[in-house]
Amino acid sequence: MEVFLIIAVLLLIILLIIGVPAVFAFLAATIFLVMTLDYDPSFLLPYGYSQLSSTVLLAIPLFIIACKLMEYGGIGNVIIGWAEILVGKIKGGLGIVTIFACAIFGSISGSAMAALSTIGSIMFKKLDAKGYPRGYAAALVSNASILGLLIPPSGIMILYAWLSNQSVLASFLSTIIPGLILITLLSIINILYMRKRELRPEQEFETDLNRSLKYRAKKFGIKTFVSIPGLVMPVLVLGGIYSGIMTTTEAAAVAAFYAIPVGFWVYKGLKLKDFKTIFINAATTTGIIMVMVFAIMILSRIYVMENIPNLITEALFSITENTFFLLIMLNIFMIIIGMLMDDVSGVLLTTPILLPIITNLGVDPIHFAAILAVNLGMGNITPPTAPLLYFGGQLAKAPINEMIKPTLIIILFAWLPTLLVVTYIPEVALFLPNLLLK
Repeated sequence: MEVFLIIAVLLLIILLIIGVPAVFAFLAATIFLVMTLDYDPSFLLPYGYSQLSSTVLLAIPLFIIACKLMEYGGIGNVIIGWAEILVGKIKGGLGIVTIFACAIFGSISGSAMAALSTIGSIMFKKLDAKGYPRGYAAALVSNASILGLLIPPSGIMILYAWLSNQSVLASFLSTIIPGLILITLLSIINILYMRKRELRPEQEFETDLNRSLKYRAKKFGIKTFVSIPGLVMPVLVLGGIYSGIMTTTEAAAVAAFYAIPVGFWVYKGLKLKDFKTIFINAATTTGIIMVMVFAIMILSRIYVMENIPNLITEALFSITENTFFLLIMLNIFMIIIGMLMDDVSGVLLTTPILLPIITNLGVDPIHFAAILAVNLGMGNITPPTAPLLYFGGQLAKAPINEMIKPTLIIILFAWLPTLLVVTYIPEVALFLPNLLLK
């Protein structure tokens, strides 16, 4: 039986490497195990279906719709304009604007891919015009976009909370401080990387920076006022959840409805014809996620019945009983998973397998939420697979070989320090949940 389980894992990994969509890869691995281990489908299928009957999962399509409505509504341009006035005076400030814009948009969309496509499509032109090396610009935006996984509301944290039977709000809070650490380190790296490079003036923006402090303060006030409707969304969502007024699903519905008038009448980027595209996109994405969730639920049931978490725990403890080194091995596993698949697939696969192991090590499940998010985020930009890195390169039209060096610098001096701090200092993840929820 163990041989079949290993083959199923290898089958999943091989299918993902050769480019088979994740949903079909998961289904293939599930069908293989059901057939080879001779499980009764009439036992497994109702279990998978019953697990989908959760109101928490309704938040996913609603957040997707809200994200797309804000994306089409022009919120990305407004956020960037606000961030430019705030930090643009520093040399390398446009890179910091990019980082902040990704963080803010991530807090609205909850998606790294949405932040990369929206902020990247705007900022790549600005960074190129300013004189940023194209490979570095692509690497920076790709890395910064992952803040969408860490700054709540995060789609993968909703899935993690549902899979692990933990509080969605606590899972949201666990990734905020890691996200702030990453923002700080990315900004420092950007300043150091650009300090000796000659940058070109950037037309109207550069002229604004050379104006008087009074003029810039007035401009910042105007930009802030214009940005308020967009910036209110994360406050509305998180405030509603934190205060107990709304559940996560209700907050997602409010966000979707709120995005319509903001996109139509405030920023005037949203058109009636966009609704068809938005709803088709949301339905397609939701359908893919739900089919993957269904397959993962059946897989996780098989894992439990075959005692896989305990077998892995015993194998790890046979190598070492030192918690420090065990956590390193688990981190490496999660990074590899992040390299092979998108963030949603990664959290669906790793949570049922690793959560029992991690709790046996005495790690709080909410602490593990932050560890998992940072690992999957780093895996998404770690060569050789690095799905988000390649997508960023395509958007920026940057050769991947020009992106590798700055990406490795960012991984070494931003991602790895963040991961180590989050892994070995539990308070980084647990401080806000304990402060606000206990």
